[in-house]
Amino acid sequence: MKTKSKSTALQRLTWVLIAALAVPYLGFSPAVKSSDRVQKVIIDAGHGGKDPGNLGTRRYRTTEKDVALAVAQQTAAKIKELYPDVQVVMTRNSDRFLELYERTAIANREQGDLFISIHCDAAENKTAYGSTTYVMGKNHDDENQVALRENSVILMEDNYQDKYEGFDPRKPESYIALTLYQYAFQTQSIELAQTIQNAFRNDVGRKDRGVRQQPLYVTSRCSMPSVLIELGFTTNSAEEDYLNSVEGQDAMSTAIARSFGAYKTRRERGLAPAQPSTSIPATETTDTPPSNTAQETAAATPPPAPTILFAIQLSVSGLKKATSEAPFNAVSDVWIKPDGRLYRYLQGHYGSLDDAKAALSNVQKSGFPDAFIVAYRGDDRISPSEAERLRQ
Repeated sequence: MKTKSKSTALQRLTWVLIAALAVPYLGFSPAVKSSDRVQKVIIDAGHGGKDPGNLGTRRYRTTEKDVALAVAQQTAAKIKELYPDVQVVMTRNSDRFLELYERTAIANREQGDLFISIHCDAAENKTAYGSTTYVMGKNHDDENQVALRENSVILMEDNYQDKYEGFDPRKPESYIALTLYQYAFQTQSIELAQTIQNAFRNDVGRKDRGVRQQPLYVTSRCSMPSVLIELGFTTNSAEEDYLNSVEGQDAMSTAIARSFGAYKTRRERGLAPAQPSTSIPATETTDTPPSNTAQETAAATPPPAPTILFAIQLSVSGLKKATSEAPFNAVSDVWIKPDGRLYRYLQGHYGSLDDAKAALSNVQKSGFPDAFIVAYRGDDRISPSEAERLRQ
C-alpha cells in the first residue's frame, strides 16, 4: 500500500510539472491586467473542419460545428452592436479545423478579459434536452463524459503526443494538472455561467440543466474567466430543430450577448468613481443633543466582529445533494453554503489556517484531490491569508 501511495503521489507531481513546463508552448501567460474592465472577449466556436462535433440525429446536413459557428458569429455581432467599445475576437470564423491548444493560445495571446466557448450537447438518451454551462473543475459525481467528449478532439491532431506534452484525454491521470490553472478565475467564471443559464431559462424558456464543473482542456489553459456553453442536445430531434432554426439561433445568441453585458456591468461597477456621500436630511432640528443615555450607549457600542471561519471546499454544483451520500459521505463535517443558485460543498469548521492545512491532506486522500482551503468573515468569502491576518 505504501509503495502504491508513493507511486500515485509521484505520478501526480509528475503531471503537475509537465503541465507547468507545457505552459509557454500552449500560449498560456498569466493575466497581466488587474483591472476589472471587460474590454475584450474571445468567442470560440467549437469543433470545425474535419472535426464535426456530434452529428445530431443526422436529419440535417449541419452538425455541431455548424450550429456552434452560427451562434458564435451572431453572438459576436450582437456584442459589437450593443457594446461598441468592446473588442470581439473569434477563434474561428469559418469551417476550419483548429487544434485545441490553438484556441486557448489565441485567447491568451490576445490578452482577453473573457473566454466563451460554444458547443452543442449529445446523449445516448434521445429524450435528453436543455442547456448547460460548464466552468473548469472536477466533477466528482460522474465520470466526466462531457470532458472526455470535448477533449477527445486532441486525438484527431497530428503528433498530439508532443504538442500536449503527454496529455491523453483517455487517461484519468491526465486531468490532474488541468485543475490548477483556472482557480484564480473560478468565482468570475461561475458568475458568468450562472448569468447565462438564467438568461436561457428566463429569457428563452430553455430547460436549465445548471452550471457544472468539468476538467475541460479548452477552458483550463485560459488566463481569464472562461465558460463552455452546451446550447442544447442535437441528439434530441425537437431541440435539434430549434438550434438549427433562425429563431432559435437568434434567441440563444441574444441571451449570451445580454449575459455578457450583465456580467460586464457587474464587474465594472466597482470601478465607478465614488459618489460624494450624502447625509440623511433630518426631519427635525434641535439645538440640544438627545438625552436618551441608553440609545447613546447602544450607538457608541460597535457590533461584534464577524466570525472568522476556515473550511475546505470540496466542489460546487448547481444541484443540492445530500451530504450523507457519495462522494461526500467519505469525509465528516460536510456542510453546504448557498452561493446564488449554486451550492458550495464545504468540509470542516476550522478556527485557524494551520488547522485547515492539517486537515486538507486527509480530505484530498478521501476522494477530493482538488479540494482547497477557503475562508469566510461572517457570510463574506475572503482569502485565507486575509482571514488569518484578521484573526490575529
